[in-house]
Amino acid sequence: MNVVVVESPAKAKTINKYLGDAYHVVASYGHVRDLPPKDGSVDPDHDFNMIWQVDAKAQKRLNDLAKAVKSADRLILATDPDREGEAISWHVLQVLREKKALKSQPVERVVFNAITKQAVLDAMASPRAIEDDLVDAYRARRALDYLVGFNLSPVLWRKLPGARSAGRVQSVALRLVCDREAEIERFKAQEYWTVVATLATPSGDTFEARVAVLDGKRLDRLGIKSEADAKQIVDHLNAAAFAAMSVEAKPQKRNPAPPFTTSTLQQEASRKLGFSSARTMQVAQKLYEGVDLGGETVGLITYMRTDGVQMAPEGISAIRRVIDKDYGERYLPPKPRHYATKAKNAQEAHEAIRPTDVFRRPAQMKRHLGDDEFRLYDLVWKRAMASQMESAEFERTTVDIDAVESGKTIGLRATGSVMLFDGFLSVYMEGVDDAADEDDDDRRLPKIAKGDALARKAVKPSQHFTEPPPRYTEATLIKKMEELGIGRPSTYTATLSTLRDREYVTLDKKRLIPGSKGRIVTAFLHSFFERYVEYGFTADLEEKLDAISDGRLDWREVLREFWADFSKQIGDVMEVRTAAVLDALNEDLAPLIFPPKPDGSDPRACPVCSTGRLSLKNGRYGAFIGCSNYPECNFTRQLGDDPNADPAAAEGPVVLGVHPETGMEVSLRTGRFGPYVQMEAAEGEKPKRSSLPKGWQPEEITLEKAVRLLDLPREVGEHPEDKQPIQAGLGRYGPYLLYGGKYTKLDSIEDVFEIGLNRAVAMIAERKEGKGFGRTPAALKSLGDHPAGGEVTVREGRYGPYVNHGKVNATLPKGTDPQTITLEDALKLIEAKGGKAAKGKTAARSTKAKTTSKTTAKSGGKTAAKTAAKTATKAAGKTTKAASGDAAKTTKAKSPTKKAAAAKGAE
Repeated sequence: MNVVVVESPAKAKTINKYLGDAYHVVASYGHVRDLPPKDGSVDPDHDFNMIWQVDAKAQKRLNDLAKAVKSADRLILATDPDREGEAISWHVLQVLREKKALKSQPVERVVFNAITKQAVLDAMASPRAIEDDLVDAYRARRALDYLVGFNLSPVLWRKLPGARSAGRVQSVALRLVCDREAEIERFKAQEYWTVVATLATPSGDTFEARVAVLDGKRLDRLGIKSEADAKQIVDHLNAAAFAAMSVEAKPQKRNPAPPFTTSTLQQEASRKLGFSSARTMQVAQKLYEGVDLGGETVGLITYMRTDGVQMAPEGISAIRRVIDKDYGERYLPPKPRHYATKAKNAQEAHEAIRPTDVFRRPAQMKRHLGDDEFRLYDLVWKRAMASQMESAEFERTTVDIDAVESGKTIGLRATGSVMLFDGFLSVYMEGVDDAADEDDDDRRLPKIAKGDALARKAVKPSQHFTEPPPRYTEATLIKKMEELGIGRPSTYTATLSTLRDREYVTLDKKRLIPGSKGRIVTAFLHSFFERYVEYGFTADLEEKLDAISDGRLDWREVLREFWADFSKQIGDVMEVRTAAVLDALNEDLAPLIFPPKPDGSDPRACPVCSTGRLSLKNGRYGAFIGCSNYPECNFTRQLGDDPNADPAAAEGPVVLGVHPETGMEVSLRTGRFGPYVQMEAAEGEKPKRSSLPKGWQPEEITLEKAVRLLDLPREVGEHPEDKQPIQAGLGRYGPYLLYGGKYTKLDSIEDVFEIGLNRAVAMIAERKEGKGFGRTPAALKSLGDHPAGGEVTVREGRYGPYVNHGKVNATLPKGTDPQTITLEDALKLIEAKGGKAAKGKTAARSTKAKTTSKTTAKSGGKTAAKTAAKTATKAAGKTTKAASGDAAKTTKAKSPTKKAAAAKGAE
């Protein structure tokens, strides 16, 4: 029996059918090991030794795989044909060796770019060994991401409360979005005019010509700057005589675009299908792994994570046969087209995305596919077909016209284009990102001869204003990252998802808008880690990773060079006081948060108390602008709000009405942490408030909605077992059910108002059984940072709520409401539980070293010598073991939390 390892169970099922009973195909379900999110996973002091941790979910699968391999004749690693696939094969092999599952069985690596029977059988006939250079490039990338994320994130947490982790590539992508936003904010619109004349030929046919030459000089787009200038031109044209001075017709060709890469597929799917990058890759993965075609599962497209634009010869040959058959010889070029990518760091050995069998036309596949699958397959098929078709041919006509009046001449130009042969356009036309070209090339001109007198029919001036550059969409940001050489095809989607998940950017009408957290983090990194968010530096690092994969650079040497400067920078920034950090951010973000006032007064003067100075401040919920006279003056302004707005109007409550039961006034207000509703209270009592749930807009809030929020928590009913009440409410971290002092998360705010008793009881039972939950529960509440570093959170466990810091969990005292506990209370509980050890390995090692030193000093004679020798021997053994190679140590996972995983800063 031969054991074959692939990534996904869908792929395993398909390939097993191709190979037959002599093969047993198993799935790894992606990566099986990763760096644990803790200090020391990458150790620069021991030549970047890396400790790998087996994923908890993969442990059983690896045990089953080890059993199968022990009795197998051969192990075949058939993971994806890219660096990630090579890394997965390497990880699987390392784990199997550690489990001593391999004896004398041969180990082979095979790759195939498409999941078809022929592609798989051809790959099996041409095995190779694992490419160490590709694995080294993967290890270097993973180590870099860890070192940046794990070392930079704590600096952010300490210097910028409320900020989250920063990753190596995500930070640069975020800078792109923030730089574009700053460019938009600095933009000042310029007025310009166009003047278009409608003219008639001697035969009576009309066409339009635009003013193009004034005072003997060709006008650029902004050449006519004001209405007065436009009026002078209009007056001249209304009195002028028009004549065609030259008529020039030139043939033009438009060539097809190359077949899809990961980046261009995501861009076109966004423009034409409205897909997000994540959705595009999900659908493409399904088409790649296989679709059931009448009992046979077949991959319809080649591997979809690629930056190559060339197709395999057999693919080109098949496409040329279909072109000849379906469209005719006129549409088939004499020779196949060959493309070269313009993207930086592209791996030309990777094939472009194409149909595995171009004879499977989209119309024939439609009944086998879902709507999204069909639309994406249709896009891939047409793009691949068009890439090998003849160019489209046009005739572009340009007519230059003189308008003469009183010896003065103004030049006009009319352009038009006529398609002579549609070529590839009969199949596919590439989309465009933004505004359409203002050119008139696609208009067809009537027959005009040089010297023809032209009659004036109308003259129309039009006012225009220049527009700021558009915000990035996911597609255009990916395109820019590719142009700059930032990231790889397999990382684009993950990078964008991370920016959204951490609330650094939001999507509005498909446009990426940086949030206040994103602007602050970018300004901080630009001020204190400028080199590491430079586009050129990041692209240069990508080039070095490619050089490692080619065997031209040593991966550890690249890490040494990076770490020497980066670690020093980390140490220097940690010494900077938070006040100095905020001063630097005030300076960096001044054009945004303190723009010049119309009256020329000090933009940083407090508009309420006049004597205070406005400054950037940062809280747990993000950045805001506050007065230096706080608490005497409590003026605040959200980052991004109009700095010149009337503070009374901005802060003033909007009265919604009177609560139907209490008779108290209900109002909508805006505070430091966003909009909220408030119900007035009797004198001496605290008003009841509720923040607006995510997705609720202030302008949509009515009295009825406000009352529903203020009346929370809502009693759903009594639990049938013990008659204890079940409540539905809205907390800081979203909607929840509360029963017996324990919380169960609800999916949406609507559930809070609508959930019934039966469903509530069922959800509570599921929570008790642990269904849908990992071993480490998600955080209910973040309390802030531990003085020794790291986040302190409140979590809901099997035995009740508890506080967590690192590996220390401390149960809350009975009856304590998890939503009311403070950081100070949590620190006491953690310390009582033994939380001093949670200060990190550094502190622990330091304490241990001091204890050892004291013990040695107090001991005398032979005892002291023996103790010192024993300690030295153990230390030497540990050092040797640590330096012996990063594949040597694999620990079992304890399901790292999402918060901890975020600290890795992985792409």
